[in-house]
Amino acid sequence: MSLESFTNGFQSNDDRLKEVKAFDATKMGVKGLIDSGVKCIPKIFIRPLDELSEDSKTPCVKLQVPTINLEGIDRKDRYNEIVKEVLDASETWGFFQVVNHGISVELLDEMLQRVRMFHEQNTEVKKEFYTRETLKQVVYNSNYDLYTSRSANWKDTLVVNAYYGHLDPKELPEICRDVMLDYTNHVMKLSDILLELLSVALGLGPDHLREMEFKKGWSLVNHYYPACPAPDLTLGASKHSDSAFLTILLQDQIGGLQVLHENQWVNVQPKPAAFVVNIGDILQMVSNNKLRSVHHRVIANLIGPRISVAFFLRGVLSSEKLYGPIKELLSKESPPVYREFTLSDFYSYFFSRPLNESGFEYFKV
Repeated sequence: MSLESFTNGFQSNDDRLKEVKAFDATKMGVKGLIDSGVKCIPKIFIRPLDELSEDSKTPCVKLQVPTINLEGIDRKDRYNEIVKEVLDASETWGFFQVVNHGISVELLDEMLQRVRMFHEQNTEVKKEFYTRETLKQVVYNSNYDLYTSRSANWKDTLVVNAYYGHLDPKELPEICRDVMLDYTNHVMKLSDILLELLSVALGLGPDHLREMEFKKGWSLVNHYYPACPAPDLTLGASKHSDSAFLTILLQDQIGGLQVLHENQWVNVQPKPAAFVVNIGDILQMVSNNKLRSVHHRVIANLIGPRISVAFFLRGVLSSEKLYGPIKELLSKESPPVYREFTLSDFYSYFFSRPLNESGFEYFKV
């Protein structure tokens, strides 16, 4: 089925499943729609009326996600200040930006550029990576929850999975292979620093969170958000919290990421060479709600493409290890909120539901 006939049929076709299958079968993603010259977004991307009517408020511009400067972290006085800032941000926002993290601007820019090059290369090359098998090492598609969501998001995604603690570099797309490996090594080192800061902030030993083995399994999720002809009708990413332990995000300067704070959407303003860090669902659960995994989303935009690279610490899916609230954080006044679970249980549940449905209730005691 050609893209032209596919897009022309949307005006009269009410069978969502048929439309979804047709879109999926092209293996061209949202970028393919743009390349075909589509002027109106297909119905599968249009948000339900109840969502659109709830979303009339403009974002709050008075509030800003905290920014934490890691410069001077090797000095004891500054280290203690940074720990306090990390705790405050993680308890109240669930999000913060970090600057002066030691990773070069050149590498960050190159990473964003290579992700863009992957998504904008010849379609036939990209199709070789197109799949709906979410646990493969390399996954390229549009909307992992395409068949379960109420409306599709205006984005395409390249995912690199090291769920089992091993990554074969030969599996990576050649166009971005070298920079991905370099970038991942640097972000892993940054994650060590962040996990130590979070451990100390929780009153635990500096190695406590690192020793929980979440670094052994990770995902690198590379999003491409094309310019959208009707940004008020769809989203780049639906409201969700992250099904991970910790997220370290690199975004370009276009913007679009929003955090839900005190029941209002707040723009996460892009800062040059900054990472956006947020608490994941698993870290909220093991901290027994001490740290917060909060809802966030990405709005669609008339300009683009927007590029973002999210590094998720997920742990090893095949591990039989049981996770639950950290015992040192429990007391008579603070009993466990969540039951124990394996990562396999957690992610099986996560991938069985749409992105915008929370999973916390399922794991509560």
